[in-house]
Amino acid sequence: MKKLCLATQNKNKIKEIRSKLQSKFPHLDLIGLEDIGHTEELEETQDTLEGNAFQKASFVWQKYQVDCFSEDTGLEVSALNNAPGVYSARYAGSQRSDRDNIDLLLKNLGQQTNRQAQFRTVICLILQGEIFYFEGVLKGLIIKELRGNNGFGYDPIFVPEGYSQTLAEMNLEQKNQLSHRAKAVEKLIHFEKFDIN
Repeated sequence: MKKLCLATQNKNKIKEIRSKLQSKFPHLDLIGLEDIGHTEELEETQDTLEGNAFQKASFVWQKYQVDCFSEDTGLEVSALNNAPGVYSARYAGSQRSDRDNIDLLLKNLGQQTNRQAQFRTVICLILQGEIFYFEGVLKGLIIKELRGNNGFGYDPIFVPEGYSQTLAEMNLEQKNQLSHRAKAVEKLIHFEKFDIN
């Protein structure tokens, strides 16, 4: 089986993306950092999603010489000048607590009537040293209370455009059909140079 490394320790992300990739590429083994012997978090010190995605993927390619891709995702809230953006995972501090991040976001939004937001994912793919980028966007609204137990991150307070459920109230299959990450992965899957068979 051909191996492709997703440069993350986040098992939720690996699970979410694996289910999408393997439906088209059954001969593809999507592995994470632990599978190649890397146990530490990769650094994200850039100030853009594109920069962070490239930083992580290039580290894996240079150190392990394995085809890989990395993604960085940010929640961009209109009324907060697109914050937390690139700092979404550590918005409330380096402990990277989903609940702390949500609490701070809701506090900062307060009674703001404009609750428009979007999730944006940027993927950086490195195949045999060549670099490619893919983007996926999901627009929606931030609600005032947490709903749902699925997903992770800001999913319990984000309702996608055209839906009444939060991402955390949807099952993996539903979320995979519309999420920002799914859209970016979809572009990756249909990329002409991404031929695993």
